[in-house]
This record gives sequence, structure tokens and C-alpha cells, in this order.
Amino acid sequence: MLIAAEALEQTTATVLHAAGCSQPEAERVSRRLVLANLMGHDSHGVNRLARYVTNLADGDVVADRTAEVVTRSQTFAIVDGHFGFGQTVGEQAVNIGIEIAGAGGAAIVALRHAGHIGRAGDWAEMAAGAGLVSIHIVNARGTPLVAPFGAIDRRFGTDPIAIGVPRPGLEPLVHDFATAIIAEGKANVATEGGPSVPPGSFISAEGELTDDPDALYGPGRPARSSQGKGALRAMGDHKGSGLAFMCELLGGALTGSGTTKPERQRFANGMLSIYVDPGAFGTSHAFADDVEYFVDWVKQSRVAVGHDDVLVPGELERRHRDRQLRDGIDLAVGTWASMLAAGESVGLSSEDLEAMRAP
Repeated sequence: MLIAAEALEQTTATVLHAAGCSQPEAERVSRRLVLANLMGHDSHGVNRLARYVTNLADGDVVADRTAEVVTRSQTFAIVDGHFGFGQTVGEQAVNIGIEIAGAGGAAIVALRHAGHIGRAGDWAEMAAGAGLVSIHIVNARGTPLVAPFGAIDRRFGTDPIAIGVPRPGLEPLVHDFATAIIAEGKANVATEGGPSVPPGSFISAEGELTDDPDALYGPGRPARSSQGKGALRAMGDHKGSGLAFMCELLGGALTGSGTTKPERQRFANGMLSIYVDPGAFGTSHAFADDVEYFVDWVKQSRVAVGHDDVLVPGELERRHRDRQLRDGIDLAVGTWASMLAAGESVGLSSEDLEAMRAP
């Protein structure tokens, strides 16, 4: 189904407000979820709404938190999100990093105990908008989903990494990826009628590679990862597995958010972020010129069979965004149904929510 971005944002914010978020927070979270859909990252879009409503009801995430600055110096800060929405406390942590780097040329910010932070590329784009290069390393405590290379049992989260590079007068270069073959949300979207996942995305409990989401979720619906006996696989075999391992240590252990352990834990994202002002190196103009030279040179490469173009980081997402802003967001029917059910669970009328959907 196609739905206008504005209508999807309004519906999502209405449900979050009814679930207990203030109107500003509901709008903030909604805006970032819908932006993920626009960018083609449905895994971090409005398919998360039902989970967010459940997390609020269960007390796993807390509405309208203000992140606590535990420690701050001229070069770094430690920030505790106290299990607030990641789109709220994550934004606050990034603003602190931008402020420190703006004053001193560089910053390291450790965010711990955040709710689901959404699309990690948001934070790289935000920093790039302030003229900063940034790197964001994330772990997910409490929800192991990914098997290490050569293993069956779950030990890692999908643990994303995002890197952003500003381009004066142009949109930034942003490379944002899960260290699993796919983000878990893409598997969830597949169960709701969205695109199928690549072959071999999962490993079954018997150690066989498969593209069946039941390996992760089990046969029941709605999809719950706790019901499955298999796991997602790391991207790039041993290389992606190693990256995920390091995300757990840097995003989890170093930030103080913690790595996943065998016993049940409250979910939390930890994020270690590094910010660099190219101007502090005295090379801002040369850096910008070299970035553009390299982009042009890469895109002049001959196109391989089966491809239409040579893309640079962030280019495909921008194409998705522009097309879906024009034509509407391509939303899985099951995702819309889950949004209506989430609204009903907090006392809203599905007919009223349906009425918000633009033609």
C-alpha cells in the first residue's frame, strides 16, 4: 500500500501520544521513524510502532526522559539515557557531541542505557549538518539475535555502525549498516508481507542456512524473536562477525551500557560516537575538495553488468526518499495493520486512524 509521509507521521504520533508520550516527543519519534521508511530502511521505520507501545506499557522504555550528563570534559562526555526513547536521548547526546567538537575540534561521547535509537544514520546526518565527520558504534544489550561466524547460538545484536562525512552545499555522505546480513526489522517486515530477505540470512537450530524468518521467530505470529531457535547471520562471514564483536565491546562495555549476558536483561542501546571538525585540522577546504574529487572519480568507474549506476554512500537512500516523498511510502499491509492494532491497544479508534490515511 502507498501512504503519504505526512499522513503516516500523523498516525504514528497520534498513537505514541495516546500511549503516554508528550506531543513533542511523539512528533519527534514519529518524524524519525517515517524518515527511516522514506530512506528505504523499513526495518527502523513505523513497523517499530507496535513494539514501542508495548515497551512503554511494560516499562522497558520511559517517555520524555532527559539524558543525564554523568561526566563531561573539553573532549568527551558520558551520557546516561535512563531508558528514554532513543530518538530523544540520542538526539540530546549528539547535540552534546556537536557542541564539544565545535569548541575543541573533536569529541567522544558515550551514550548508555538508551531505548531503541532507530536509524543510526540519523545521527551521522545530524553531525554532518553541523559540518562534522562522525562515527557511531552501537550495541544492543538484552536482545541477542546474531550468531558469531561458525556458530549457531545467538551472541550479538544487529549492532550497526554509521559514518558521516559533510559536503558543504550538498547532502552528506553517510554509510549506515547493520553488522548482521540484514537488520532484524527487515526480517520482521518480511513476515508482514514486505520484501523477502536474501538467501542464507538465517541459520537454523540445526545449523542449516535459510531465508525463512521462522528460524528467527518460530512459526507463530506476531513475530517474536524469543520464539525462534535459530539466529541471524553476521554480514561478511568472519569480518562482519568481528565487527559485531567490537561493537559489543565499544558500544556496550566501554560506554557502561553493558554487553548481552545469558540472563534476561532490560533492552538498552549503547552508542560510542566520535566527532571531528575538519577545520580543526586546518584542512577544511582541501578536505572538501578531495571529497568531491574522490566522489566524481568513483562514479566515473565503468558500470558492471546487472547494475545501472555506481553509487556512493547515502545516494540510494536519497533516491528512495525523493521517490517516496513524491509517490507515497510503500508500506507493507501487515505493518499498517500492526499500527492500527497498536492504536486500538491504547484506546484509539481504528476508523479514526484509517481516516488519517491520505489517498
